[in-house]
Amino acid sequence: MRVIAGSARRLLLKTPAGYVTRPTSDKVKETLFNILMPYIYSDTVFLDLFSGSGGIGIEALSRGALKTVFVENNKEAVACIKENLKTTRFSEASSVMNSDALTALHKLEGQEIFDIIFMDPPYNKGYERSILEYLAHSGMVNNETLIVVEASNETDFDYVAELGYKVVKFKKYKNNCHLFLNIKEKETK
Repeated sequence: MRVIAGSARRLLLKTPAGYVTRPTSDKVKETLFNILMPYIYSDTVFLDLFSGSGGIGIEALSRGALKTVFVENNKEAVACIKENLKTTRFSEASSVMNSDALTALHKLEGQEIFDIIFMDPPYNKGYERSILEYLAHSGMVNNETLIVVEASNETDFDYVAELGYKVVKFKKYKNNCHLFLNIKEKETK
């Protein structure tokens, strides 16, 4: 696995041994970032949930994001993220949370409004729904926040409209898909 583009282009990233993570292929990552690039600015704050080895969040940093928060609950994967951040020299622009995603979201509440939230939970376990339910009422997202869910092609997303999301884009690949969402007009207080 490698960084595809940007300041850390071509640097190799480590992944945990075995089946601890499911790294996004270079081809899918390239397609994903072709879609994301209009949303990545020099002040973009990126949240990478279920980070695995950190490849997606690191790619965002390499392409110009200001900061990435990585959330991963597997200790071996967290060690990989930290090593990959040293290799790419993005440690200072990052924070790594060794936590499950919902606990991390509760801890992050009130600290940051994220521009892009990416999640790649274990497939077919329903984790994406619980995260989307939480984010629908969270102060860490606004109408501009882009939420991207990587999931299996069998994942049912029929519920997202009733949670208050609008689908910006849906991209299907051979084995998985990316769903791009925004919150529908959120009431301001």
